[in-house]
Amino acid sequence: MLILLIPTLMVGIWEFVRHQFLMEYISMDTGNYLTPALVFLFSIVLLLPLFRMLERSQRELERERAATMAMEARELLAKELHDGMAQSLFLLSVRIDRLEQNRKDGEISGESVDQIKKTVHEVNRYVRQAIANLKVPVSGKESFSLERSIQEQLAGISGEVMIEVSLDWHLDEQALTAAEQAELLSCIREAIINVRKHTRAGKVSVSGRGDRLNWNVAVADNGAGFVHADPFAVSGSYGLQIMRERARSMGWKLNLQSGSAGTVVEIAKGGTPDGTLPGADRR
Repeated sequence: MLILLIPTLMVGIWEFVRHQFLMEYISMDTGNYLTPALVFLFSIVLLLPLFRMLERSQRELERERAATMAMEARELLAKELHDGMAQSLFLLSVRIDRLEQNRKDGEISGESVDQIKKTVHEVNRYVRQAIANLKVPVSGKESFSLERSIQEQLAGISGEVMIEVSLDWHLDEQALTAAEQAELLSCIREAIINVRKHTRAGKVSVSGRGDRLNWNVAVADNGAGFVHADPFAVSGSYGLQIMRERARSMGWKLNLQSGSAGTVVEIAKGGTPDGTLPGADRR
């Protein structure tokens, strides 16, 4: 506003003074030449500090934007490392425990060692992929199937801990954007990892149903459940906290119910007219 008003006021004041007091001393032509010169000088004197203020504000904004981008990159790396590397490290610890037990029983096989090597290579791949994801933006153009990815996760847990798995998937993947599919898969993967790490479940099931406006995904198990009343408040429960942050950032509802009959993790978007989430059958 000052940039707009200052030249205008300057011209008005100058013309008033010139016509009221200076007409006897300054000719019309001389006054016409002096007007743009005075406006230019006055603008330089008063507007340069304003431009310097704008430049400082712009530099501060750029610094804040760079700091925000760095923080987002750190959060992305933390999620990638937790989703991939933490899962593989846990799998590695399970296989090492099994190898140690086999050593005590005198049943060490080359297959067990090969499995450990495979898991180590998998950890290395996850780290490289996490770093690559920070450098190259995700295009979302690669062929991807959410249902197939969930089946692979369930097959992995079934093969490792001999647990019964089932998948009831009736959610149209076209109803989800590429970013939503990636975030939803990360949440489901985290829920499956928690079943393998923290429960003694004999069965885990994943279900999904709904459309673009209203859908529900549930991961249910028949394990011992959580001991704490609020699992999200437990120190070190980074997986659950990241899952909640993912759901919150996408505008989804995250509900976790746990008891002696097992645990159900629900992720939903929208709701039915009666206020309940779609897909209410939990078992």
